[in-house]
Amino acid sequence: MQNLLKYIRSLTSFSDESWMMLQPALSERHYKKNELMLQEGEICQSLFYVDKGFCKSYYEIDGVIKNTGFFFENEIATNISSFGSGQQSEFNIIACEKLCTIVFDKKKLFEAAGKNPEIETLGRHCIRQFASRLEEFSNLFKLYTAQERLEYIETKYPEMLQRISLTQLASFLGVARETLSRIRKRRISS
Repeated sequence: MQNLLKYIRSLTSFSDESWMMLQPALSERHYKKNELMLQEGEICQSLFYVDKGFCKSYYEIDGVIKNTGFFFENEIATNISSFGSGQQSEFNIIACEKLCTIVFDKKKLFEAAGKNPEIETLGRHCIRQFASRLEEFSNLFKLYTAQERLEYIETKYPEMLQRISLTQLASFLGVARETLSRIRKRRISS
């Protein structure tokens, strides 16, 4: 829980009293590799703070997996639309390796936020940070070629290249694995 507290305090000022009030909304949860954290069709009731390991969000369309996001240590994973609106999730979130998370229970979090302005402010900061990252990756696909997207990931998110497979990376970048291999080979030889 100390990593989470450090993370929270990196986002906003947060007193020991607020931390104590937040405790009922938090629970530690471990996932095995390939265990679903959120399944398509479910309503997202949680924010998942990644303490150790990583997970991904993905769609499965006609048996083909389309990776849409990867979440590493000190990041929050969720379906922000489902969490906020109460509508069913259109995608899955799954543990990609042994995963330790701190789960924020939505109902208890909202109760605590209603009583404590620092917790309410924390919620806004988490949502803003999550939305900024979604927008950042959305813009990647609107503005850049596959090679430029790869270069961006190499520069800004090198842990992705170190920890996820080439197949998963290709899916995330929106290209076939063979295309990604050609791009990487062409860059190495030039």
